[in-house]
Amino acid sequence: MKTKTYFLKSIKLFLKRGILTAFLFGLVISTPLLAQTQLPPAQQVISKMKVGWNMGNTLEAIGGETAWGGAYTTQKLIDSVKAAGFNSVRLPVAWFAHSDTVTSKIDPAWLVRVKQVVDYCINDSMYTIINIHWDDGWLENRVDKADSAQVNKRQRAYWTQIANEFKDYNDHLLFAGSNEPNVNDAAGMAILLSYHQTFINTVRATGGNNSSRTLIIQGPSTDIDKTNNLMNTMPTDQIANRLVVEVHYYSPYQFTLMNQDASWGNMFYYWGKDYHSSTDVTRNATWGEESYMDSEFELMKKKFVDKGIPVIIGEFGADKRNLSPPSDQALNHTSVNYYDYYVTKSAISHGIVPFLWDTNMQLFNRSTGVTLDQGKLDAIMKGAGITTGISDEASLNIPKGFKLEQNYPNPFNPITRISYQLPVSASVTLKVFDVLGRQVETLVNKYQNAGRYSVQFNATNLPSGVYLYEFKTARYHDTKKLLLLK
Repeated sequence: MKTKTYFLKSIKLFLKRGILTAFLFGLVISTPLLAQTQLPPAQQVISKMKVGWNMGNTLEAIGGETAWGGAYTTQKLIDSVKAAGFNSVRLPVAWFAHSDTVTSKIDPAWLVRVKQVVDYCINDSMYTIINIHWDDGWLENRVDKADSAQVNKRQRAYWTQIANEFKDYNDHLLFAGSNEPNVNDAAGMAILLSYHQTFINTVRATGGNNSSRTLIIQGPSTDIDKTNNLMNTMPTDQIANRLVVEVHYYSPYQFTLMNQDASWGNMFYYWGKDYHSSTDVTRNATWGEESYMDSEFELMKKKFVDKGIPVIIGEFGADKRNLSPPSDQALNHTSVNYYDYYVTKSAISHGIVPFLWDTNMQLFNRSTGVTLDQGKLDAIMKGAGITTGISDEASLNIPKGFKLEQNYPNPFNPITRISYQLPVSASVTLKVFDVLGRQVETLVNKYQNAGRYSVQFNATNLPSGVYLYEFKTARYHDTKKLLLLK
């Protein structure tokens, strides 16, 4: 009773002096901060990442942000990526190229610029991954005993600086320790694990939200089969359930990336059981189609996902080709769309988050944010189960009768012709851009009746180089490259 009376008197005194009010107010404002001291586990974070997009050939470009044909990144571009349906972004970044190569001190201006681009993504509530990309190969081409001490030292130096710069960011920001570390055997895998361990230990040591941030480690060569066979041990972490495994997917290479025939095999132009050519049969895929892809993703599901370790496909994609008869360019473009659709659908069905590899003037015009390949975008979003207005797989086909032809001659100097076909009357625009996305010419901007049209492009006043021409109607959209040689 005596104690109770003393307590009540103390409360009155505190209230009189305003001390208790201040104390209680302090508790209220500090509670959210306390709640942020531990970020959610990786499984929870990854479950919210639906489908991702790579800002390729930009922040990782050796020589600067626009050195590899990219464009200076703006909030407008990231807004466009978000509006297109992506909720996750992978930002490949070079650091070695922006640092003192002796002390490994990163240029402060570069840290500020990377942070600015990260903030564009965070502003749109995008889940955002920053990594150390190829970056002159200082890590991924040196997964060997002779270089391991120097690589670990540099890995520690870079991630100390990067992690400190971003230590207060929430769970929407993830770190990835490398890109495609070149590993082919168990000895290399052991060294790679040491690089991963250095990455994890360094990030955790910076404290703040980094103590529980989701971190991504790469399988050997980010190859699914090598990862399945060689990656049998995970690095240790001071906190449970915060690691993710990354692999990449570009199979079959003959369809996705191969740009000339080789002695061991030829390019594939057509992929998917319902997308083979009946006339250009030697260019149909002979391996690596739907069942193969499903089996590859199943390996990652059984080895990691089913054991509570999330997996992302940090890169996937296939290039559309510029073909001449008797090859079928329209069928190639359609089968590429179908490939992107199937990768997205199959990955997600196996509990894996896929990230499309994209560069300037492929899916988006990086300067304007305009979508340049609506068919590809629709295919990916359909695979992700995100509504874009398409109703079935058949709608992945290019609308029948529309056709944009490759300019002729190509290369040219200084005049060439661009032809296209309309099956119905339509409002048409045909524009030319340079590789930085700057418009240099409007060739057509009017309503036209059904028919075949040919337009002359005179580049007398332009310098030599690669240009792109973009053809658009309400129902059809295509972009092709042309080469001016003076």
